[in-house]
Amino acid sequence: MSQEPPPPESAGLAEREQAILALERRGFPGPGAKERAIREELGLAPVRYYQLLNALLDDARALAHDPVTVNRLRRVREARRAER
Repeated sequence: MSQEPPPPESAGLAEREQAILALERRGFPGPGAKERAIREELGLAPVRYYQLLNALLDDARALAHDPVTVNRLRRVREARRAER
């Protein structure tokens, strides 16, 4: 019996990075709910969370792991940059 290697799309992404992308896939009911989830579930300050998220959006491993979420967030980021 041979063991299968982990799926390539998650290769290289740390648990915390995967958790950040998973949190971004969720919807939040009201103001402050997302920031509360960031603190409680990930143990991060929201500012640090967004720094890590922004770096993830430029990471090919994150794109391979969750292309729908990463591409959506890239579009949002570009739209905000264009407004400035």
